[in-house]
Amino acid sequence: MTQETSDRPRRTQADLSLPAYRRGVVALLGVLSYGELVGFLTIAQEAGYAPSSRDKVTLGKVATQEFSHYERLAARLAELGADPHQAMAPFTRAVDDWHRRAAPTDWLEALMKVYAGNSIANDFYREVADLVDEETRTLIREALEDSGQVEFAAGELRRAIAADATVAGRLALWGRRLIGEALSQAQRVAAENDDLMGLLVDDGSGYGLDLGGWMHMFTRLTDAHTARMEALGLSA
Repeated sequence: MTQETSDRPRRTQADLSLPAYRRGVVALLGVLSYGELVGFLTIAQEAGYAPSSRDKVTLGKVATQEFSHYERLAARLAELGADPHQAMAPFTRAVDDWHRRAAPTDWLEALMKVYAGNSIANDFYREVADLVDEETRTLIREALEDSGQVEFAAGELRRAIAADATVAGRLALWGRRLIGEALSQAQRVAAENDDLMGLLVDDGSGYGLDLGGWMHMFTRLTDAHTARMEALGLSA
């Protein structure tokens, strides 16, 4: 929990009876659901870059876990009385655009997208999870839980860099592109949906983030990305 959120009142299950908050939760679960669904599809596709059947199996398992997360989020939306497809619909363009702009061209770029690109997005949603009730927060954190894919990608990237130092510059550049695209997408997703914005931004109620909180959050996201890149021996 960050300082900005720990100093603010916390949402509870009872708040789901409030229409504006409920719509905000549905919007958040909607964008997460679509992110997990498209994550499943793109990881399965990008596994085609894998140089061995063992690597294909590893990413295939990651993809199936993404779909499992989607199913849990969609089920929660149904419990809240929302149609999962309608809840996802406002976010399809932004999420699809992110994957289109961040499409890898080879195995190493696919690994970096798993290691850095997906991690940036997950960091954003973990931050946002502090703004919702405990049950919703637990579900989001479980859906974003790393199932070993980041460690796998990091190990493969380190071996590739050790074997050929010339790939380091290309991967560093790709990492910088990924964070730029990911941060732009996070801001776009929030700004383009009133219900989600109402959940995330303090309108005077004491819930949500003020301008300073937003700035600090994006600083933390950038710092976390820098640390991940440095762990590979790359500049951010």
